[in-house]
Amino acid sequence: MSKADVRLSKTLTWLLRHGAEKEGLTISTEGWANLEDVLKRPNFKKVGIDKVKEIVANCPKQRFALKEENGEIYIRANQGHSFQVDDLDLEEITTDSDLSTVVHGTYYSHWNSIKEQGLSRMKRTHIHFAPGLPGESGVISGMRSSCQILIYLDLAKALKAGFKFYRSANNVIMCSGNEGGYLPPEYFLKVVDRKTERNLM
Repeated sequence: MSKADVRLSKTLTWLLRHGAEKEGLTISTEGWANLEDVLKRPNFKKVGIDKVKEIVANCPKQRFALKEENGEIYIRANQGHSFQVDDLDLEEITTDSDLSTVVHGTYYSHWNSIKEQGLSRMKRTHIHFAPGLPGESGVISGMRSSCQILIYLDLAKALKAGFKFYRSANNVIMCSGNEGGYLPPEYFLKVVDRKTERNLM
């Protein structure tokens, strides 16, 4: 993707995940927005439908989905929302049998609070995990490639404790955490420095 396309993709991501209300954009309970309405926003006035289709098709992290209904085209973000979306076509994960690795990537600036309180969904509706490391087969999203710390999850233990996990359309593993939005450290399998593989916990 060109730099201009990357900027457009990031702007679209922000709008569909976080900024819809601020921008006066109507989002359905399933997360869909009318593409014509999106293109009326100030940041998209010079953008056409074909360009958005190109962005969606070429997004390496497959962040978006498109659908056509009654002659109208709709777009949504596949995950990462900071507002409640009732139906994102998420697949519930009930067993760890087909997930040998579930890992969250983070940074040293967050580590002190994470090792005390656990992982937080923060302003999002879910904590995000990847089913492997960036670049591995089937891993297209779920963590930033620049992350410094890898937190491996004991999925079986967390499922047994009653935590709910889901898989998004772009293969991100998601958990809403406990009532406070946290997944406590007791469910970490191991924590390592990504570069040196040194154990941190």
